[in-house]
Amino acid sequence: MSALARLKRWARAMKRDVHALYLCARDPRVPAHAKVFAALVAGYALSPIDLIPDFIPILGYLDDLALVPIGIWAALKLIPPDILAEHRRAASVAEAAPSNRAAAAIIVTVWLVCAVALTWLAWRLLQ
Repeated sequence: MSALARLKRWARAMKRDVHALYLCARDPRVPAHAKVFAALVAGYALSPIDLIPDFIPILGYLDDLALVPIGIWAALKLIPPDILAEHRRAASVAEAAPSNRAAAAIIVTVWLVCAVALTWLAWRLLQ
C-alpha cells in the first residue's frame, strides 16, 4: 500500500472518529468526564479557529498534525469500547449517506434572505 493511500485511510478514520466523538458526547451512557473531553476535542477539530493560526510557518499546522490527533486518541481511550464501536458504525453510515443538495440550497437561501433583511434594516435605521 502506498504512503498516499495510507494517509488517505488515516484521514478518513480521523474524520469518522471526530464524528463518533460528537455522537459519544451526546450519549447518556458515556461518563461525564469523557463526554466533556469528547465534546471539546470534536468542537476544536471542527472549529475553523486554531490554537496556532495556520499562517505561522511550520507551527501553524502543528495543531492539525499533532494536537488534534493526540486529542482524538485520548478522548477515544476514555469512552467504553462497546459504545465507541456503536458510534463509529453510525459515523461511517452517516459519512456514506448521500448529501441533500436541495436542503443545502434552501438553507443558503434562508441565510441570504436574512442577511439582506438585516442589511436593509440597518440601512433604514442609520438614515
